[in-house]
Amino acid sequence: MINSLKYITLLGLILSFSCTMSTHNLSNKTVIAHRGASGYVPEHTMESKAMAHAMNADYIEQDVVLSKDGVPIVIHDIYLEEVTDVALVYPERSREDGRFYVIDFTLDELMRLSVHERINLITKKAEFPNRFPLNKSNFKLHTLQDELDLIQGLNASTGKNVGIYPEIKNPGFHKKNGKDISKIVLEVLTDFGYTNKSDACILQCFDAGELQRIRQELHSELFLTQLLEFPESLDNLEKYAGYANAIGPSIEQLVLTSHGKTIQGKKDFIKRAHNLDLKVHAYTFRKDEHPNFESFEALLQFAFNDLELDGAFTDFPDLVVGFLQH
Repeated sequence: MINSLKYITLLGLILSFSCTMSTHNLSNKTVIAHRGASGYVPEHTMESKAMAHAMNADYIEQDVVLSKDGVPIVIHDIYLEEVTDVALVYPERSREDGRFYVIDFTLDELMRLSVHERINLITKKAEFPNRFPLNKSNFKLHTLQDELDLIQGLNASTGKNVGIYPEIKNPGFHKKNGKDISKIVLEVLTDFGYTNKSDACILQCFDAGELQRIRQELHSELFLTQLLEFPESLDNLEKYAGYANAIGPSIEQLVLTSHGKTIQGKKDFIKRAHNLDLKVHAYTFRKDEHPNFESFEALLQFAFNDLELDGAFTDFPDLVVGFLQH
């Protein structure tokens, strides 16, 4: 069997020569590879990141949690069982709630796990059945350091300047478990040369208090995005503008016409954000999930042409790059 990392990294390099170079100003819009090219390869694997880089995403996302020994791990959740075989490898290591937590395992233990497409814990079937087949090939977890080495290495070998878009996951949970995840992640970013707004790094978090702490107590000068989860959070733009540079609402909040404000209200909201010098990067655009729109392209037309979003998190970065280039 061909090693999956080598194969898809090679595929990425081939694609990189057949595509237009990323410029960080693609029609003044920003394409963020959501968990990598996760529409094609299991999320947050090194293979998905290599593929996203080849597809000319402007930024590649890293969700970050900590291991038991304090190492930043790239995985979407504080839990393991939805994307790994942890229940088979360590069946006795779940907590009382039945969940397997990243923070309960050392780096060495985590490296023994295999990664697969995200599953529904009730049905045990893939969340997106037409994506990469379950339990095929050989994917692994990796550290934030490993991924930054890969992205910076690909930037050097291709001449691109693809950025990173890390998210501090659940800082309150980490604090309860005795770890300051924000401080640790900022130290890693500094080691890799990401310290200022002009660097190709955007740091994001749902926890408004923690993002304020990152700016004010930890004195970060990075470009910060306040992620938004609930409709009522849309009413706090002036507060966010005091410490953040962008907001990250969901498409349910901003795009789907059956939800929340009227279309004009959504447009007015985005204009208000722009007047406060806040960019709007919405999540998550998927070609296999676009309710209320007849096609993925129709969704993109509405988001970028009608609402004038500044950027999009997407599982399919090649399709969004292609849309914005035509």
